[in-house]
Amino acid sequence: MDSSALTRTSLHRRLQDRQPEMLELLARWVNQDSGSYDAADVDAMGARLAAAWRALGFEEEVRPVPERGALRLLGRRLGGRGRLLILGHLDTVWPAGTAAAWPFSRDETHAYGPGVGDMKGGQVMALFAVGALLEAGFDGLGEIAVLAVPDEELGSPGSRAEIEREAGRSDWTLVLEPARPDGSVVVGRGAVGAMIVEASGRTAHAAVNPEEGRNAILPLAHLAGLLEALSDLQAGTILTPGILRGGTARQVVPERAELHLDLRARDEAAAKGLVEAIQARLAQTQRRYPDAALAVTGGVTRPAFPEERGRVLYALHAEESAALGVAAPAVTTRGGSDGSFAAALGCPTLDGLGPVCFDTCSRRERILLTSLPERAALFARLILRIAEERP
Repeated sequence: MDSSALTRTSLHRRLQDRQPEMLELLARWVNQDSGSYDAADVDAMGARLAAAWRALGFEEEVRPVPERGALRLLGRRLGGRGRLLILGHLDTVWPAGTAAAWPFSRDETHAYGPGVGDMKGGQVMALFAVGALLEAGFDGLGEIAVLAVPDEELGSPGSRAEIEREAGRSDWTLVLEPARPDGSVVVGRGAVGAMIVEASGRTAHAAVNPEEGRNAILPLAHLAGLLEALSDLQAGTILTPGILRGGTARQVVPERAELHLDLRARDEAAAKGLVEAIQARLAQTQRRYPDAALAVTGGVTRPAFPEERGRVLYALHAEESAALGVAAPAVTTRGGSDGSFAAALGCPTLDGLGPVCFDTCSRRERILLTSLPERAALFARLILRIAEERP
């Protein structure tokens, strides 16, 4: 097709006209709970999303993820060249029952509700953007694939291999995480990690025979301070002891305790150095508390998203956003997403392409209503540009 037939203005107008339909669908999806740990709810959300894409001629493949909802892969072959992967997730941070207590709502400026920005708004946006292209006869790529995973909010442990498989088969990846409050899209991310240190001691009565006990909390309390001191904000390295728990009763010397750690690093080298430093502090603590057995699990869960992978597509996105008069600066962030898996493989990847969102993952989460059709038009134009610029 002649892409000039789909001008920025015409696409924006088409999608603005369909904003009521977009909001109606968004309300239904937001009101469908899909907390990561609730497999049945995630599958219900997956069925809704898949049905909408099948209505656009996409074929569906369902892949089970152990102990979670199923992963959905949807694809439609076209007449051009190159494979575009649209990457998103079905799950939210909100457990079953949240939508009943806090359903979708809107006012003149914003839409509210669990997952409205992260990322049901992005899923609706992508569906309508691609639909507008197909309705106009777009045929410029070889295939558009949509991958929706069930466990992104948990770090995608059960989906990572599938994400890497599909990204490895693709020429470009577009990620549906929400845009930042200032409209920024994500061109790079740091490495993200999660570790748990467990301590084993021995119980005893705190008054009768405390000398026979081995307090499992003490080494972890000591370790938490050593590890927090590894943070270097200027270098982009952050280590946060987020959970310390143990013991069963006030008067019992605790036998078990665990310390949960969040890791952030600017790049792969810094992440590796941080893990090595944690191991050194762990060994130091073990020497100080020889009667407590310490064990650590976990590590780097999401690799760094190199900025050069994002800049390739951002150059096209920036031209389109400027022409449409939409603020969409580039940002590199410490937060993780599944886009990191694609970018780390070398696939040109652009993230944060969803509607403008505020206070993500809080009870104040909301999206800017005008950004839903606006970002859909940008998304559609970016796909057009990718098809035009492909080798």
